[in-house]
Amino acid sequence: MSKTADDIGPERDKRGAGLYGAALEYGLHCLTWLVGRERPASSRDLAALQGAPAAMVAKIMTKLEKAGLVVASGGVRGGYSLARSPETISVLQVADAIDGRRPLFECREIRRSCALFEADPPNWATRKVCGIHAVMLRAQKTMRDEMAKTSLMQIVQGVPAPPEFGVQVGHWLDDRIEVREQARVAGIKRRESVR
Repeated sequence: MSKTADDIGPERDKRGAGLYGAALEYGLHCLTWLVGRERPASSRDLAALQGAPAAMVAKIMTKLEKAGLVVASGGVRGGYSLARSPETISVLQVADAIDGRRPLFECREIRRSCALFEADPPNWATRKVCGIHAVMLRAQKTMRDEMAKTSLMQIVQGVPAPPEFGVQVGHWLDDRIEVREQARVAGIKRRESVR
């Protein structure tokens, strides 16, 4: 009995890279953790929360800030907050901010290379958009339309986690802020005692 992609689970990652990769996935997860938070979260804490590389998440959050999807605040208690309500942030905006506007398909105009054309394709063979490219353009439009109409809030609402999980995440992030603040104060006191 053969397995489907859904049956394989984590093994499906071995199939190769998709159009969008880990950066978009991490970015969307970071944004979902910011929904409903009153306090900002640092990129380092968002990375630790997901088991992601801190440098990668820092770059992602910088791109999201440049796109106006998050705002940054400095200091020990600083970090990132959503710049707008999650209902107004689309998956497409996040994807374009992180990865740019990627084409689904890159047409190589292979139809021009038919051996029968002897390097001089007739007008009928090239005057319209390639039939293969046309299908891919329609597929890309459908994909981008779906991403544009799906909001960050819809993603959050679709997560099957119990309500207390969001509270636990909030406490975890807040505790990390407090630990940093305590370390900062302890460092100041140590330096003052040396003087």
